[in-house]
Amino acid sequence: MLQYEYINKEWIISATARRVYRAGASASLGLFLLLIAIQQRSPLLSPFRPILRLLLLVGVIGYATTLVGMEYFLFRFDNSAAWKQVLWFCIVLIPLIGVALYCFFVYSRSDAVQGSPASQPRDASG
Repeated sequence: MLQYEYINKEWIISATARRVYRAGASASLGLFLLLIAIQQRSPLLSPFRPILRLLLLVGVIGYATTLVGMEYFLFRFDNSAAWKQVLWFCIVLIPLIGVALYCFFVYSRSDAVQGSPASQPRDASG
């Protein structure tokens, strides 16, 4: 209906987008586990501070990317029942874990993602 959209449909449901969102969801779960480890204040983590900062950055970028993509997918392309959409919206509000759960359980199994021509692998023959 809208001629000018800020985000193309291929950015949300293509095979590349699916890989990016799954990687971002995995980074988000890793960030969650890393934050739990940091909260324990283990002395074993002290020598690894520069690496931990890099991992935190990767986790935050992955989380932010997945959050934007999954929210857009939820509002535009999710064709499940309304009560399921409301339930998943509430789950997505849980920091770090909700978006990853939505990505793995709803987005990856969605008919819009699985059946789209943009998500099908291309033949090398053309």
